[in-house]
Amino acid sequence: MSHAFLRRKSIESNASNQTGLKRIFGPWHLIILGVGITVGSGLFSLTGVAAGQHAGPAVILSFLIAPIACAFAGLCYAELAGVISSGGSAYSYTYVTLGETAAWSVGWSLVLEYTVGAAAVASSWSGYLSSLLRGWGITLDPRLTHASFTDVVMADGSIEKAWFNLPSAFILLCITLLLMRGTTESSRINAVVVIIKMLVIASVIIVCFPHIQHTNYEPFIPPNTGEFGHFGFSGVMRAAGMAFFAYVGFDIVSSATTDTRNPQRNIPIGVIGTLIACALIYVVFAAVLIGVVDYRTMINDANPVATAIDKVHMPWLASLVKLGVTIGYITVLYGMLLGQSRIGLTMANDGLLPKKLAHLHQKTKTPWTAHIFSFIACSILAGTLPIGMLGNMTSIGTLFAFIVVCLGVIALRIREPDLERWFRVPGGTFLVPVLGIITCGTIMLSMDKGTWIRLGLWWVAGMVIYAFYGAKKSLLNPKNAAIKNLTDT
Repeated sequence: MSHAFLRRKSIESNASNQTGLKRIFGPWHLIILGVGITVGSGLFSLTGVAAGQHAGPAVILSFLIAPIACAFAGLCYAELAGVISSGGSAYSYTYVTLGETAAWSVGWSLVLEYTVGAAAVASSWSGYLSSLLRGWGITLDPRLTHASFTDVVMADGSIEKAWFNLPSAFILLCITLLLMRGTTESSRINAVVVIIKMLVIASVIIVCFPHIQHTNYEPFIPPNTGEFGHFGFSGVMRAAGMAFFAYVGFDIVSSATTDTRNPQRNIPIGVIGTLIACALIYVVFAAVLIGVVDYRTMINDANPVATAIDKVHMPWLASLVKLGVTIGYITVLYGMLLGQSRIGLTMANDGLLPKKLAHLHQKTKTPWTAHIFSFIACSILAGTLPIGMLGNMTSIGTLFAFIVVCLGVIALRIREPDLERWFRVPGGTFLVPVLGIITCGTIMLSMDKGTWIRLGLWWVAGMVIYAFYGAKKSLLNPKNAAIKNLTDT
């Protein structure tokens, strides 16, 4: 009997895995999906926090370091996506290349990445909504727009504890209902919103550029305070770890394989196209943002674009941009909740999670139970935890998945060197994957102790669930004789 650690799915079993989802995405759909998710999740939320707490103006370097590491991992994603046709992203790739236990660890990390990431974005959206409404003369109770138990300033100047971030739960509910209507309809809305978001970004760059103050770039790398991760080079690296939260888009592109036509060709195009487009947008936009707003004022700023546009003193434009950003968040949440449900669907189809998560709605053919579960989990996190904590947890889960995908490329190259691949990582078997492992590992090590502790607790909980449920219910468990033909020997 094979041990669970050694059980691997065959490439053929992934390719023949029928989920019942409609295949409607082409290469441009995937790039639009990836750009829509990526541009916003970090640019509109964590840029200010990363600059104010860790890197200062050198956050620009952080946004350059993160995509370099992402590029190595992205090339590995592209190669595996061109061979392994499944909607489980890094989870499915690991299942084929490294085995079931490693796949569970990656899948569990992806659940963390998408759940916590969506919560962080929803939390930032709440801040932009509040800023937008204030410009229209509408003030929301701050106790209902911040994470539970954080200090908020009331209208009379008193300090009270927040109750729950209610707007974040509201937007999560709206996106969940949109996804449950069906992929075709929701993807059209997603494309329209991406266009709006790109117009907003272009407007901000054009309008803010003349207001850049060169003194805001000095010193470019503020001296370290004596504590690791607080400015200096260690601060740049820690901010790069947070910036990974801004580059999860191409990872979610690879989770849409079961929704994509000719995935072996189109997924690599979507992955690489997303990464190139978003890296260019981030670096330019971050440079303008830091040039307009002093990083020292953005220590806890979850909506830095609103802060920057207010500096221009064009109230009509400020309202328009904030409205565009607020609408633009729809694409970020759309992609994250889509990726979350597809990971849950794939793991449930493999028997590692309850089968109910793979249940499709009869009319819309969407995994509605997975969507409901995602909404509940994300709403609780968004309503109760601060955005900085959420962003770090998303990044470390992403980095772990990237490292395992790089290992997967090496393993598959060694085991099946003659396998036909639509796309091959350049530089041979080891160069790019090893560079991906080194860069991602270095950024992981730069993250704070609290983030590592929370990740450790999450992994322990996951392994307990796997030991008592997943390993026994797995379709590759030899005891399940009816599906024994799936076992890769």
